[in-house]
Amino acid sequence: MSSRSLTILCLASYYKGVRFLQQCKKEGCTVLLLTVEGHLKDNWPREQIDEVFAMPQETLNEKRQDVIHAVSYLARTRKIDRIVPLDDYDVEVAAMLREHMRIPGMGDTTVRYFRDKLAMREKAHDSGILVPPFVHILHYDTVRAFLKEVPGPWVLKPRSEAAALGIKRILSPDELWPIIEAQGDKQSYYLLEKMIPGDVYHVDAITSEKQVIFAEAHRYRKPILQISQEGGIFGTATLPRGSEEERELLAFHERLIRTLGLVRGISHTEFIKSRDDGKLYFLETAARAGGAHITDLVEASTGINLWEEWAKIEIAQGKWPYELPPYRKDYAGLLNSLAHQEHPDTSAYNDPEIWMRLQEKTYHAGFILRSDRYERITELMDTYEERMRRDFFAVLPPPLKALD
Repeated sequence: MSSRSLTILCLASYYKGVRFLQQCKKEGCTVLLLTVEGHLKDNWPREQIDEVFAMPQETLNEKRQDVIHAVSYLARTRKIDRIVPLDDYDVEVAAMLREHMRIPGMGDTTVRYFRDKLAMREKAHDSGILVPPFVHILHYDTVRAFLKEVPGPWVLKPRSEAAALGIKRILSPDELWPIIEAQGDKQSYYLLEKMIPGDVYHVDAITSEKQVIFAEAHRYRKPILQISQEGGIFGTATLPRGSEEERELLAFHERLIRTLGLVRGISHTEFIKSRDDGKLYFLETAARAGGAHITDLVEASTGINLWEEWAKIEIAQGKWPYELPPYRKDYAGLLNSLAHQEHPDTSAYNDPEIWMRLQEKTYHAGFILRSDRYERITELMDTYEERMRRDFFAVLPPPLKALD
């Protein structure tokens, strides 16, 4: 079977994955999009999509049986060959549909390791991979013992939220228990983890037939949790190529991906290097494209668009070889800030290293920078962050749910 005869159903709780959809059509697929009613009128590439369907937000995210019924109904007159989630919130739904309809791709078991923060930690820990000490919010005496044995501060994390959403910093047991009680029957959907101070990294990668064939290592300028809860300018940049720091991170990442059992696809994985003991710890991973323009960051430094390569891999499903295109090894940096102006004027920023201006959202200002020199990216990131803080910077309360 070639890609020319395949029908691919893409699930999207939020507006994203345009390059994925476009690549599927370029590969000759029939492209179906199932999104939510609130995003039905977004700027989807309609010319590359054969049919668009919509469901209420709560149905697509929570009423799983209704989704099975709806997609099964579509399948009566459309032979669906692939199902792909374009957002983190759709990963479990896609796996459920694949299992039900017996469609190739990642199933429920493996998805757990790339969606459930508890499952991925337990699997990594059981395989000898360093993770911060953690406990499931389930058996109270076990939680109490953890609080006595592991000094704070800690972080309370929802098992299935994306990025830093819903995470709370906990300073004392007295602060923790009322928060747990407030969750009612949803307490078991949380874990408590020791908060480790240090530098946070992310690796964005392509895996094909259980082999990591492309991986880019980056360091956040500040942890996302700190940005989301205290405010600040989001920033991340390519690590020095060939450095000991990069080699250690990529080796750690490769071992983790092999342990968690990713067969094929893309992934976004985060690590932290402890300030206290200098060791790398695994934080979390996801079998999806990194958000917040991280895919653009990777494309700036390498020329590889992760959305497009993911489409090729998902379509092939190992039935024909995937070939990674040639790519550059430049450097890139990303800075993005909330702005107090609705449409910030960034024209005063005019260095030739500006690869992209991030202007698609109101009340935001940002840049992706590209250079063949690490030192130049570092210099520009330092200068731009200071200027952006002065020219644009604004702060909002941390979001309680995913933003559109």
